Amino acid sequence: MTPLTETVLFVFSLVALGYLAGLTGYLKPVSGEGISEFAVNVAMPLLLFQTMVKSDFHGVAPWSLWGAYFAAVAITWAAGHLVMTRVFGRDARAGIVGGVSSAYSNVVLLGAPFILGIFGASGFEVLSLLVSIHLPIMMMASIVLFEMFGRGSGETVHPLRVVKSFLRRLFINPLIIGILAGLAWRLTGAPLPDLVERLVDTLADTAGPVALFAMGLSLRRFGISGNIRPALALSVLKLFLMPALVLVFVWLLGLPPLTSKVAVVAAALPSGINSYLIAVQFNTGQALASNQMTLATASAVVTTSFWLTVVVHIFG
Repeated sequence: MTPLTETVLFVFSLVALGYLAGLTGYLKPVSGEGISEFAVNVAMPLLLFQTMVKSDFHGVAPWSLWGAYFAAVAITWAAGHLVMTRVFGRDARAGIVGGVSSAYSNVVLLGAPFILGIFGASGFEVLSLLVSIHLPIMMMASIVLFEMFGRGSGETVHPLRVVKSFLRRLFINPLIIGILAGLAWRLTGAPLPDLVERLVDTLADTAGPVALFAMGLSLRRFGISGNIRPALALSVLKLFLMPALVLVFVWLLGLPPLTSKVAVVAAALPSGINSYLIAVQFNTGQALASNQMTLATASAVVTTSFWLTVVVHIFG
């Protein structure tokens, strides 16, 4: 077994253990919520804070990286929307759920430990640049679309309401707080006090395994309940179209090898819980988003290995 294969299996084995803990009743659903909250609200923000303070981002091209990645996001989102509305005959709100499910990678709970395991700290630095703008952009897109389609056809879009909603959600997001706090500390040029550094390092080190285990528990909680065909179609877009588009764009833009590999693998990750939460907010497509997330995550055991093999062959 190659080290690459072993790492992929290790990552998804932690997800599987979380799923089995929920399936057998060993851990109650409320435990899964608590573990997820710890991962997203404590461990991951501290990991991002640590990365912002300590990392050297020299050699990473953020504008080209962001351009390549989010061009693929836009195309895949549009494809998911069209598949839902034109192929499966759903309404515009369900189309938004389809779009976000096909383009919203699970870059936090699954992506962070996965990239750390495969590419190490240098790879996570690249992912951190994506996370820092991924959350605001995807959040803004979902809020704008919710304003357009989620409040009824008789209501107009109010730009000020969109901006206020976006800023409120952005600056109370623990991940964004972790990134901004890390950047602020970095600007001071001061080293972290020994006690603070030890506390941050200890909690940040738990982020990977805890996040993966929490991801497995989440999958058990949501499960699969109908809408199999559209969920499969959206999973194909997420796991194949989006990483293929990113691969083309990073190659055309001539991004550095490590940056290119991280971008493609991040695009190849399955959808996360945010697509389901958006469906809940719209009060439509909850089963679709849940099914797509579960099916895509199960399939990603194979598909991420495929894309890892592709990027290693192309970029070394």
